[in-house]
Amino acid sequence: MQPQDATTVWFFKLWPWIEVNAKRIIAVTGIIIATVLVFYFVSSQREQREIDAGKALTDAVIAGGAAQSAEGLLKISADYPSTIAGQRAWLQGAATLFAAGRYADAQAQFKKFLDTHPDGAFSDQAALGMAASLDAQGKDDLAVGAYQRFLNGSSDDMAVSIAKLATARIYESQGKLKEALSFYEDVARANPNGSLGSEAAVRAMQLQTKSQPEPASTAPNIPSAPFNLGL
Repeated sequence: MQPQDATTVWFFKLWPWIEVNAKRIIAVTGIIIATVLVFYFVSSQREQREIDAGKALTDAVIAGGAAQSAEGLLKISADYPSTIAGQRAWLQGAATLFAAGRYADAQAQFKKFLDTHPDGAFSDQAALGMAASLDAQGKDDLAVGAYQRFLNGSSDDMAVSIAKLATARIYESQGKLKEALSFYEDVARANPNGSLGSEAAVRAMQLQTKSQPEPASTAPNIPSAPFNLGL
């Protein structure tokens, strides 16, 4: 039997089943087509919103001034919350608050971002921003905890070094010189040719000098006279 003959025989055997189940087949086919169309529409809409968000952010950056204010950037993020550009605008808005010295407001925005996008593409930056905001407010213990949480979850070597250097400074200010020295040495080893490494190496050297006991005096110990010798 030729292949085309076999195909014809197979088709004629299948045809009665098709006739019996025609309505079901049409319904299933319709569902599949509708699903494909919906998926295509949603994808197109998402892509268009991403384009619109990117354009809004670019326009704000180019315009500068009021358009690139924290409020303007945060409005872009609110208008396009599910887009990557919207998330960038959110972080940039929080960073603008930080740069303006509005540390509590910056902290609130970084925390809100983390609560909304805990595993997002920019969660590391938000976590570091929140720790830095606490640090800038002088909330040392909370800042150390935030830096530590960031260090436990981040794989960005440069950001890790920044967090360790900041933590070391806090420890040094608290008189925890051993802990500070450990962090300074870690940063110096990780960045032997960078500015962070140089700063950490200098601080580590200064701490080592501080922690060394003062040498005992070699001058003879002459007891003071118990009374006036009249000289």
